[in-house]
Amino acid sequence: MKNIYNFLLVLLLCTKLYAVNDNLIISEAFPEKLSDFSFFKDSSAQIPHDEVIPYELISTLFSDYSYKQRWVYVPKNKKAKYEEDWVFNFPTGSALIKTFYYPVDERNPSAGKQLLETRLLLRKEDGWEAVSYAWNKEQNEAYKKVAGKTINVAWTDFVGEEKEVRYRVPNVNQCKECHAADDKISPIGPKARNINKDLEFEDGNFNQLVYWMNREIIDEYPLELNSPVDWMDESKDINDRVRSYLDVNCGHCHSPTGNANSTGLYLHLNETRDIHLGKYKKPVATGRGSGGLKYSIVPGKPEESILLHRMESMDPGVMMPESGRALTHEEAVVMVREWILLMQN
Repeated sequence: MKNIYNFLLVLLLCTKLYAVNDNLIISEAFPEKLSDFSFFKDSSAQIPHDEVIPYELISTLFSDYSYKQRWVYVPKNKKAKYEEDWVFNFPTGSALIKTFYYPVDERNPSAGKQLLETRLLLRKEDGWEAVSYAWNKEQNEAYKKVAGKTINVAWTDFVGEEKEVRYRVPNVNQCKECHAADDKISPIGPKARNINKDLEFEDGNFNQLVYWMNREIIDEYPLELNSPVDWMDESKDINDRVRSYLDVNCGHCHSPTGNANSTGLYLHLNETRDIHLGKYKKPVATGRGSGGLKYSIVPGKPEESILLHRMESMDPGVMMPESGRALTHEEAVVMVREWILLMQN
C-alpha cells in the first residue's frame, strides 16, 4: 500500500512539474521569466511539454536570416476552429510560441545555437496579447522585454563566412505593427494552408493538419487547400515562389484587413487582381519611399519597380518591411527581380 502511495505521489509531482501553467496564460500580467509558463521540460534544449506541439510553416518570414522554432498549445478538452483564409480561431488559454536563434555554425548543427528571444502570443479572454522574452548569456532563462532589446550576434554561414547583425527584440508596439488585423492583435502563421505539410514528430512523420486532428486541438479542415509553396524550392514555378514569399512576408499587412489596407497594394496569396498586386499601380502617400518611381511593379522592368526598390533599401524611411530587419534579404531580391523581368504586360 505504501509503495502504491509513493508511486501516486511521484506521478502527481511529475504531472505538476511538467504541466503548462494555464492560469498564467490568461492572467492580466505577464511573468518576468519564460520558464514560469512551463512550456518546456528543458528550456535551454527547447524540449517542450508533452502538450506543446511543434509546427512549421511551408514558407517562413524573413528575420535577418535567423532560424525559428514554433510550438502551439491548446488547453485540454478545447479545440481551435478552422476559418477560411485565416488563422485557426484558437480558444481562450491557447499559446503560440516562437523561438528565434542563430546556429553557431550553419555547416555544423552540432556546434550549438544561440537563443535570442522567444515570442509569445497568448489568447486571453478578450483577445490575443503579445510579449517577448530575451534569452540571457547563460542560455538557461529568458526574461520579459516590454521595451525591446538589441542583441549583437555573430555566426558562421554555410560557405564559412562570418556574419554579424544587430538583432532587435521588438517592443510591444512593434509587435502590433505586423500582428494586427482590424486593429486587433492576431496571429499570422497558423493558417490551415500554411501548415499543410509533413513534419517529423516524436511519434512519426505526419501531415501537420492530420496530426493536429489526431491530437484533438482543431475541429476540422478542408481537404482542398490553396497552399503556398516553399519559396526556397527552385523546382517550383517562380510565380508560385514569389507569391508565397510575398504572402508570408507582406500579405499580413498588405491585405484588406491589415495595417497597410489603405495602400490598395494587396500581396496575400488569394489576391488575383493585377492592379492590387502592384502592376502599374501608383503608390499612395509613400513620400520618398517610392524613390521617385511611378509604379509598384513595372512588368519587365525591376529597376523601375517600387516593390523591389523598397525590398533592397536599408533606409528606415524607405525599406519594407519597416521594422523587423537590419539586413537585405539578398536571395529574395534576386528572385523577385527575375520574377518582374519575366512578367508580361
